[in-house]
Amino acid sequence: MSFPRTPGSAAKPGVNPWLVAVVISMATFMEVLDTSIANVSLAHIAGSMGASQNEATWVLTSYLAANAIVIPISGWLSNTIGRKRFYMICVALFTVSSFMCGMAPSLDLLLLFRVFQGVGGGGLAPSEQSMLADTFPGKYFGMAFAIYGMAVVVAPAVGPALGGWITDNFSWRWIFFMNVPVGMLSLVLSQRLIQDPPVDPAAAPRRFRVDATGFAFVVLAFGSLQVVLDKGQEADWFASPFIVAFAVAAVSGLIGLVVWDTLVEKDPIVDLPLLANGNLATSMALQFVVGFILNSTTVLVPLFAQQLLGYDATQAGLALMPGGLMLMVMMPIAGQLVRRVQPKYLMAAGLALLTLSLVLMSGFDTQVAIGNLVWARLVQCLGLPLFFIPLNTIAYGNLPEGKSNSASAMMNLMRNLGGSIGIAIASTLLVRRTQVHHAYLAAAADRSNQSLVHHMNALGGFTRKNLLGFYNEIQVQATMLSYLDVFRILTVACVLVIGVVLLLRRVRKDVQPVPGH
Repeated sequence: MSFPRTPGSAAKPGVNPWLVAVVISMATFMEVLDTSIANVSLAHIAGSMGASQNEATWVLTSYLAANAIVIPISGWLSNTIGRKRFYMICVALFTVSSFMCGMAPSLDLLLLFRVFQGVGGGGLAPSEQSMLADTFPGKYFGMAFAIYGMAVVVAPAVGPALGGWITDNFSWRWIFFMNVPVGMLSLVLSQRLIQDPPVDPAAAPRRFRVDATGFAFVVLAFGSLQVVLDKGQEADWFASPFIVAFAVAAVSGLIGLVVWDTLVEKDPIVDLPLLANGNLATSMALQFVVGFILNSTTVLVPLFAQQLLGYDATQAGLALMPGGLMLMVMMPIAGQLVRRVQPKYLMAAGLALLTLSLVLMSGFDTQVAIGNLVWARLVQCLGLPLFFIPLNTIAYGNLPEGKSNSASAMMNLMRNLGGSIGIAIASTLLVRRTQVHHAYLAAAADRSNQSLVHHMNALGGFTRKNLLGFYNEIQVQATMLSYLDVFRILTVACVLVIGVVLLLRRVRKDVQPVPGH
């Protein structure tokens, strides 16, 4: 398939832009995969390095915090040092850091290399999305993002299963080593196939100047926020002085960033004035919802399978994998549909399917078959592309010239924040609702309850063994009910967002992204 080339195309002359879309999606898949693949290996990492489970969780937090810091400033860095140069630096840093993570002899060094890995990974997705936005004309835009989108949504689905299989059959170090050949191939292909947008000859050369104050606020705000979200439930949230301190730092950093970048700095490191673009601002809010719901359910379903159904990590991850196949089928279909159907109607249809999947999950019990898990995930993955592809079409449809880099950074920031906040809230609700249900069930379990008396008599009376078994059953039922509560809350949130989507303005069929410079 060919089409007229846009002036800011990321593909070098003579290179098929579809090949560029595939190449840049490789690095995205690698980076997004790394955000989830290490989760199931924490116990092995802790054991091999003589660390506690709590200490090992910093393997995740250090990566996510570094990621969160780089994403909002990636647009500025792309504009300042050149998008291709910035992108290749990120790929190289991610690849080298992955190798060093695999070689790390101690937890301290592993955490250091994970920070560098997070810095490299944080700049990949925003650069790639701006390349797509600049390269593909409007009617092909959806198809291009369909290719890219497969990497974004399939990677979290296969990550837990792949991580579990590698750890069980080889070593946790190989979850990092596997990035190295992919990263090296991505570097070679990027050098050969990708170019920077042309520079306007009339424009004055851009002087390299670092907005140090803005950068400090970004580090303070998003680094602290990620620590709060990742460690909040573990530390009992605001009952912990540690969490309170980081929360205050996050709020202070956000306020300082907004004031500095909107009122003081003329060349801000985060392009906050771009939020005046209504389409982009709305898309960012909806992107937050996508990240919130997708990441919450991607974490909850395997956790449910392991905690209540007795699956191991590999089996739980495999329950999500058919959904990845559905995404591979649906992404190109959604890319074609977005050229023919109003984006808001496609997005509403996608959210309706997402709602249906959550309704199905709300009907789970402790005897649910694996087929029911797979079916719920398939319905969810049927709807995600119908939401994801039109959303990006709207976001990049009427950007001011040269703003695709900054817009990509903001869209990816909202996706990551939505995912982190969604996982944090879902995990907290799961624990708190389990406590509520446990207290309620335990209060009803006394000798005045004739049903309980008959049940215990049938087992042989109120013996120690029977009482322990009954207590365990209460715990299982309380946990089961808490999962259902979370699924129902997400269902209500989905329904509310459908109403918001239907209120969006219609998009003209000739809309297309403006090339960036």
